Amino acid sequence: MSSAAEQEAVPEAVQRDAGDRLSPVNGRQNGGSRRHGPAVWPGAPTPLGARYRVGPDGTAGTNFALWAGGADSVELCLFDASGRETRCELTELDHEIWHGFVPGVLPGQRYGFRVHGRWDPWTGARWNPAKLLLDPYARAVDGDFRLPAEVYGHVRDWPQQHVADTVRDERDSAPHVPKGVVVHDDDDWSDDHRPKTPWSDSVIYEVHVRGFTKRHPGIPEELRGTYAGLAHPAAIEHLTSLGVTAVELLPVHQFAHEDHLLRRGLKNYWGYNSIGYFAPHAGYAASGTAGQQVGEFKKMVRALHAAGIEVILDVVYNHTAEAGELGPTLSLRGIDNRGYYRLQSDARRYTDYTGCGNTLHVVQPHVLRLITDSLRYWVTEMGVDGFRFDLAAALARSMHDVDMLSPFLAVIAQDPVLRRVKLIAEPWDVGNGGYQVGAFPPLWTEWNDRYRDAVRDFWRGALPDVRDLGYRLSGSSDLYAWGGRRPQASINFITAHDGFTLRDLVSYERKHNEANGEGNRDGTGNNRSWNCGVEGETADTRINALRRRQLRSLLATLLVSTGVPMLVAGDEMGRTQGGNNNAYCQDNEVSWIDWSLLDEPGPRTLLELTRRLLALRHTHPVLRRRAFFSGRAQAADGLRDLAWFTPRGTEMTERDWYAPADTLGLYLSGRDIPGRDARGEEITDDSFLTILHAADRPASFLLPGAPWADAYELIVDTSREEQTAAPATLHRGGASINVPARSVLLLKVRT
Repeated sequence: MSSAAEQEAVPEAVQRDAGDRLSPVNGRQNGGSRRHGPAVWPGAPTPLGARYRVGPDGTAGTNFALWAGGADSVELCLFDASGRETRCELTELDHEIWHGFVPGVLPGQRYGFRVHGRWDPWTGARWNPAKLLLDPYARAVDGDFRLPAEVYGHVRDWPQQHVADTVRDERDSAPHVPKGVVVHDDDDWSDDHRPKTPWSDSVIYEVHVRGFTKRHPGIPEELRGTYAGLAHPAAIEHLTSLGVTAVELLPVHQFAHEDHLLRRGLKNYWGYNSIGYFAPHAGYAASGTAGQQVGEFKKMVRALHAAGIEVILDVVYNHTAEAGELGPTLSLRGIDNRGYYRLQSDARRYTDYTGCGNTLHVVQPHVLRLITDSLRYWVTEMGVDGFRFDLAAALARSMHDVDMLSPFLAVIAQDPVLRRVKLIAEPWDVGNGGYQVGAFPPLWTEWNDRYRDAVRDFWRGALPDVRDLGYRLSGSSDLYAWGGRRPQASINFITAHDGFTLRDLVSYERKHNEANGEGNRDGTGNNRSWNCGVEGETADTRINALRRRQLRSLLATLLVSTGVPMLVAGDEMGRTQGGNNNAYCQDNEVSWIDWSLLDEPGPRTLLELTRRLLALRHTHPVLRRRAFFSGRAQAADGLRDLAWFTPRGTEMTERDWYAPADTLGLYLSGRDIPGRDARGEEITDDSFLTILHAADRPASFLLPGAPWADAYELIVDTSREEQTAAPATLHRGGASINVPARSVLLLKVRT
């Protein structure tokens, strides 16, 4: 219950019996124009959501089922084209699931729920039937989330804000919120062929549906910014010619914009504010939002699959758009606040491991069911190939601590559908003990931020020694060589949607987020970047040439490293956000890819280098090993699968690893690749020597001689603006070569 001080501050009208609730037939309280509802048959408690089907006597209709633990009653609300509301009470209750079959309700019908129960925020009970609620299982959503005061379950603008969340708002929210849409599931995917790319062969391309397509000149204007735009041949041609194997789509679950952004005339661009876990975001549909977005999304997946590209979704199951106790009432809060969210001992408040105001209570069986039902739906009915879990550590928490034996991870491990798709963890959250890089169990891969940090620090000259870099380049065995995990457990990345673009990484040392309207306080200040001597854009040709060289060296480092590389859309052509490292609310030219960059020689040559490096990676299995290196001699000649060299041509000693260094040689043997191909044959390949040199002056490097190599052929030299198809420059083993400043040399061994 509330404290005495809080009780005094709360109006007398709100301090009534906690069991007192709004009447389901009280028009003044519930508001809105409505009419008497049609007959409701008992229906079935499963599956949850709205499912169109044929009833027991051959009558077509829709079965509605909603889990609402603790609720007193549930009303189904149907809306016609004019917005007029019809209410039907769901009287059947099985295992806390309210359900009913409504004859004559067909695909395209818009609907929502009103849930009745106690208003007692001090115990976490926040039922308010004046608020129309989105079905958590809605397959499509029609309309935008605006956030006027009417959509809040409490009186948002109450003068005493410290108790505002305890004062119930009795105005009808229906005119201001989107509705769920009944969808006809009639797709069996029999004509679809999933690429099923092995993890070791995968190259991930992180892409925003809207930002990738919005300015693409080859996509018809009416399709730009949409699923249909990403399915267009012009978009797919870029992906296939680049050589990526999977797109990782920033959130496409239905999401809402935050109130503080709308007040500043901004929107949530990234989409990490989910409210509908089954519905493709309607704002990305070109064909319509009355269910057409579902078919459009499926067509996009089919088109990408036909091109050999997998579809991975970035999913946000850790929190919802309802935020904390002062947030809007859109769905779960009004269905059963205590059942869906983690609450503090003071049940008015939310436990927040996400930094977004609330955390879903994944330990609860019905919450776990919601998440796993959603995941299976996107795999089996929408055709996707995997998921990247935002703040995955929050999902792995049991009651408080992160637990790798948590219900969520246990369910995923045994699920016959989900254990076969690609699973990527962002292995941290913002709570105590939330940093869990390297800790997720087998089946899981992880975003490896230690790779990002080590590579950035090396190329800006900030590594105290090269121990960490050695681990990162060779698959991060210190993090992942346990429990049968492989190098593919490491998703190697230098940039992601959150932070600087690759071009901004070499152009800015400070964030420039003024356009976000938060006084440049948002976004990290720890960028590990180097601006090459001038902050921001410059006309200095010398600095611009240096920046282009840094871009080439960073990309080459990423694409020759062991593990799964992830590129961010636009980095391959030098996209900039003007130094904004937190462009989550910039749905404009700041975030959209500027395809006119390819009219310039610098971005074109960077794109060609990226294509060439990815083609090399695809051709040579030694660059995408499926097992960790042993570092031991495999033959009498002493040749090992992995060796490290100093510029003196000697193998590195323990002392070398602990000393500062700006030059490092990495030898990969192609004759000692573990595993066999599909026909059971041994896998052999060329051997390679990679030299990374981060100093601002050229250096001499003594190439290892026998048994490592008789000669070396220069394949890639990132000091060059243009990369010829095959430089064919041979160097004798044991000879010294000149390594240009701030460059990567990739040399193929000749014997």
